[in-house]
Amino acid sequence: MLRTTKALMLVTDLGFLVYFGVTGLGLIPPEWAFADYANPLMADWNWSFLWIDLPAGVTGLTSLWLGRRRQGDGLPLMLISLVLTMASGLMAIAFWTLRGDFSLAWWIPNLYLVLFPIPAVACLATSRILPRTSGGAGEVAGR
Repeated sequence: MLRTTKALMLVTDLGFLVYFGVTGLGLIPPEWAFADYANPLMADWNWSFLWIDLPAGVTGLTSLWLGRRRQGDGLPLMLISLVLTMASGLMAIAFWTLRGDFSLAWWIPNLYLVLFPIPAVACLATSRILPRTSGGAGEVAGR
């Protein structure tokens, strides 16, 4: 499962960087843009995602790079990246829901961001492949 997740992460994390590059250069055709794309308030809303998508992309790409160098070193960063990715997609879906805008062109990519990380997050969060710290909550003293 982690192999599939890594492939999806690579595409997604590069996609975050490409999306903001394309957006910054104004290369998104108006017919592909979301509703009210030219509205300055909507542009600000869109750019506000840079501060969650950029860390998601950077931590994801770093985790993949570390994983290629030494088995397991990038797994904590992978978990961070996947959770940030899910949060980003969920924030967008919540926004479009509140606006009553159900364009599949924007829902499908954001549902993907919410859904693809779930199996890997569950696996990483419940497995013993992430490093454990001593003295954490729930540990029995003296062990």
